Amino acid sequence: MRDAPAIDTYFADPFVLQLPDASFIAYGSADPAAQGIAQLIVEAYTSADLLEWKSVGSVLERGDPAHGDAYWAPEVIQDGGAYWMYYSVGQGIRGHHLRVARSESPLGPFHDLGLNLTPNESFAIDPHPFRAEDGTLYLYFARDVLESERPGTHLAVMPMRSPTGPSEPPSAVLAPNADWQIYERQRPMYSGVYDWHTLEGPSVVYRRGKYWMTYSGGAWTGPDYAVSWASAGSPLGPWTPAPLADGRLLQSTTGGLIGPGHNSLTRDLAGRDIIAFHSWDEGVAMRRMHLNFISFEPDGPRVGGPIRDPSSPQEPCSSTLLSRCIDC
Repeated sequence: MRDAPAIDTYFADPFVLQLPDASFIAYGSADPAAQGIAQLIVEAYTSADLLEWKSVGSVLERGDPAHGDAYWAPEVIQDGGAYWMYYSVGQGIRGHHLRVARSESPLGPFHDLGLNLTPNESFAIDPHPFRAEDGTLYLYFARDVLESERPGTHLAVMPMRSPTGPSEPPSAVLAPNADWQIYERQRPMYSGVYDWHTLEGPSVVYRRGKYWMTYSGGAWTGPDYAVSWASAGSPLGPWTPAPLADGRLLQSTTGGLIGPGHNSLTRDLAGRDIIAFHSWDEGVAMRRMHLNFISFEPDGPRVGGPIRDPSSPQEPCSSTLLSRCIDC
C-alpha cells in the first residue's frame, strides 16, 4: 500500500495542475504503443481530491507529421484567460524540439501554434513553465551539451516575454555532477562516442524564501533513474545542487519503487506540498503516476509517504531518501 500508484495504468511524466475551481488535472505522456493512434498522444485525468482520478482522454491535437510522432512530457499553465501546453515532439528519441499549444479549456483540445521554441538546439525536451514571485514567466527544459566535463543532456532556462516567445536566449542551469546520472557509457551520439549523462524533467517552486528545483537523472528505462534537487536565490541561478553524499531525493526501493522520476510539484486542498512522479510496475512494462507528500526544509526537500495511504504521516519524514522514509 505504501507505494500504490495514484493512477494504475500507463501514465508517464506526470504534471499535476490545480484549477481555479480547486479541482486538479494531470497531464502525462501516453503509452508509446498508443502514440501511433491519432486519438491518444497526450492523455489527461481529472480529480476533485488527488485520490480518485478519471480519464478525459486525449487533449492535444496531433500536429504536422513532419515534426515527429513521439510526444513527450506535457506541462500546462493558465495565462491571459487561456491554457498553454508545452511539450516536445520528435522522431522516436531523435530530433526533439519544444512546442506550445493553446486551448480555452484545461480539458482541451489544445491546438499547436506552429512555433518551435528551441530552433537553435540540437535536442530539447521536458519543458517546465514557471512564473516567479515577480510575475516573470520562465521556461526550464533539458538540452544536449557536448562541450562539458560530463557531456549529455543538461538543464537550461529562458525568460519568456509571453507564453509563446522567449525574451532572452537560453542559459545554463545545471550540468551533471555524478556517475549515477550516466544514461549510457560509450554511447554513440553526434558522430562521437560519449559516457552520456542525463538531467531532465525540471520542476521549480518557491518556498522558504528561495527557489527549489527537482529534476531527474540517469536512464529513464531502468531502476537507476532517480530524482535530485537544487536551490537558488533567483530563477536564473546560480543553482546549488544537492550534496553528493545524499543527493537523491527519490530512488528505487526494495519491493517498492522502480526507477522513480520525472516529477512535478503541486499542493493539496490543505495546502500541503505534493510531489507527483512516475515509477515502473513490477514487470517494468509501464510507468504509473504516484503522489507523495514532500516538504522543503532549510537543508533540502524531504519526501514522505503516498497521500492515498491512510498510514502515511501528515508531514514528510526526516530522511531525504524515500528508501529510508518508507520505514518511518
